[in-house]
Amino acid sequence: MRIHRIQALNLAFVAIGFLATAILYPRLPDPVPTHWNLRGQVDGFTPKPWGPFIMPLVMAGLYLLLLVLPRISPRGFRIDRFQRVFELLQTTIMGFLFLITVLVLATGAGAPLRMDLAIQAGMGVLFVVLGNFLGKVTRNFFVGIRTPWTLASDEVWLRTHRLGGKLFVLAGAAMLVSALLGGGLIPFLVALGVATVIPVVYSYLIYRRIEGFKNGPGNDERPAGT
Repeated sequence: MRIHRIQALNLAFVAIGFLATAILYPRLPDPVPTHWNLRGQVDGFTPKPWGPFIMPLVMAGLYLLLLVLPRISPRGFRIDRFQRVFELLQTTIMGFLFLITVLVLATGAGAPLRMDLAIQAGMGVLFVVLGNFLGKVTRNFFVGIRTPWTLASDEVWLRTHRLGGKLFVLAGAAMLVSALLGGGLIPFLVALGVATVIPVVYSYLIYRRIEGFKNGPGNDERPAGT
């Protein structure tokens, strides 16, 4: 029953996105602004009829993809080992895309929004939520901090995601505070860099400490006949 409720909520995000787009369609310009640069300035437009429906279509596509991923995960890397967490992550991501859909529609209809700050605030909340669940994600090919070193070792995966979860929460809080205070682009990029780069470097370093690359080609590959 829990799965059905969560999937119903995710589907509701998609359906409301399409419904809101259809209702606001007559009020939207042609072409519709569909892309903003990092400073919140419009730098991309898409003509009707596709322009207004880009985000709802993206939500629908991602919804279907997230339904398929657990079924195509290879043995030993199954998503169903953290199914409940995966469902919560699904809803969080779908909610974030729904927020972006609403912002795009509101801006197109003439609402005076600062898209850069609004998206930064939304990403801040997204990072905080993701960070709280990263440590509960087990090794897989689709969700989490996937580097060659985390995928090669359960221990490296666990340690990297524990650190990554904390960094995601801190970076998300920094993004949110910066957006609410009208902060510029630099604080956002610094927080984003901390949350994404440090875990990757850490995964390499911790793998090197634990495994030591002792199983490299020099040890395993020998000429034929030796």
